[in-house]
Amino acid sequence: MTEDKKNQTAEPGHEDINVLMLRRREELDQLAKLGINSYPYEYERNAFSKELIAQFKDDEPQRTVSIAGRIMSLRRMGKASFCHIQDSEGRIQVYLRRDDIGTSYDAFKLMDIGDIIGVKGFVFRTKMGEVSVHASELQLLSKSLRPLPIAKEKTDEQGNKKVYDPFSDKELRYRQRYVDLVVNQDVRQVFIKRSKVISTIRKFLDNLGYLEVETPVLQPIYGGASARPFMTHHNTLDMKLYMRIADELYLKRLIVGGYDGVYEISKDFRNEGMDKTHNPEFTMMELYVAYHDYRWMMNLVEELVSTIAIALNGVPVATLGSQEINFTPPWKRMTMFDAIQEYTGKNLRNKNEAELRAVAKELHIEVDPKIGPGGIIDEIFGAKVEPFLIQPTFITDYPLEMSPLAKKHRTEQGLVERFEAIVNGKELCNAFSELNDPLDQRARFEEQMKLRARGDEEAQVLDEDFLRALEYGMPPTAGLGIGIDRLTMLLTNQESIRDVIFFPQMKPE
Repeated sequence: MTEDKKNQTAEPGHEDINVLMLRRREELDQLAKLGINSYPYEYERNAFSKELIAQFKDDEPQRTVSIAGRIMSLRRMGKASFCHIQDSEGRIQVYLRRDDIGTSYDAFKLMDIGDIIGVKGFVFRTKMGEVSVHASELQLLSKSLRPLPIAKEKTDEQGNKKVYDPFSDKELRYRQRYVDLVVNQDVRQVFIKRSKVISTIRKFLDNLGYLEVETPVLQPIYGGASARPFMTHHNTLDMKLYMRIADELYLKRLIVGGYDGVYEISKDFRNEGMDKTHNPEFTMMELYVAYHDYRWMMNLVEELVSTIAIALNGVPVATLGSQEINFTPPWKRMTMFDAIQEYTGKNLRNKNEAELRAVAKELHIEVDPKIGPGGIIDEIFGAKVEPFLIQPTFITDYPLEMSPLAKKHRTEQGLVERFEAIVNGKELCNAFSELNDPLDQRARFEEQMKLRARGDEEAQVLDEDFLRALEYGMPPTAGLGIGIDRLTMLLTNQESIRDVIFFPQMKPE
């Protein structure tokens, strides 16, 4: 195969993918005949692309470096060639000459876009002004047998850059996230920011003296939220177990045990629908702090989220689509009933189930006959209010039926001390003044069991061991749950939860 022909076929799209893969297998064999191990065990590097480019100065002594990365572009010119390699921090150009690397240049002819190489050489600036590495040694570190879907860029006569054949198919990107991360630099940055969200939360809570803990993922009784669980079977104990839907009840047991503040950053699992904000496996941070209430927790949430935004973006502001979201405290606060009345003109206070169903019908909202009054109010709020709350807003004081684990409101009958933070039309977090009266908690669980009997599969289950823990006494406690995935979506301008989860759940291919 001629050099020109090989360059033309270095990327998918010019030939059938199977032909390209066959050619790469042939190159692998040819490399072996040259005595080259295409998959060595290690490589020592001492520099990265980003800092080499940022720190280079023309008037400084020549610097010899060892770098490694994946070939992302190739330009061959007989006895000399250029390529760009990509490492974890960015890309840098490499200049290779036969006179400098000897027989390794023959091996380089058998290398492709996607191959991982190690290069030793000195840093210089080309005549075109690009900081590059002039190679004195070249080593193949991993031969790529499958071509990458590299996008092509062209600049038109007006100087506008156009991208052709990008790796943009959403489903394929989710299924092959490893390829997505290689070819789409912005995607890599999203997940770096996600990691920073979690580390910032951990640092913030650790600095307040709260203890990070771990609680069971497999539970004999699921609880702490209204959702359907995934079920499994423990062979040795011959018993049914559930994947946790929330951490709440176990974390509260630890408050009973005497800790002042505990938190857990964990995977939870809910066997329910999937959409842009729901994945069956998701990440939550739950926090419980003794001797505080939901009003105190609102202040903490404002400070925590604004701190995270500053850590990621430098300011307590995030851009989401065409909206600029400002997380600077204080956030707006509205009761649920006041918010519904403001957006619909309907006062739902003290209405019975029949009256609430009539209001929902008038507002053209379909309501499941299995749910009770609290569920109807929630449906009305979700349809007519929540989507219009763009800037951070605390919605407070929910109907008692909706919140079986929250304390009754200290002044408003029929309500509980609960808030949700709504941002860009979606729930970001949920928090209570936690119910610590064991008799009231038992009565609430029993009401939930009645809803289950009516067919509400997401109503909560009575947990006798949790009630026993409360009977020993739990101090006044504020509790919080924040969805890490949704928070990351907000702070990185992503439309779908799948864009902030490395490997979202999908049907098999």
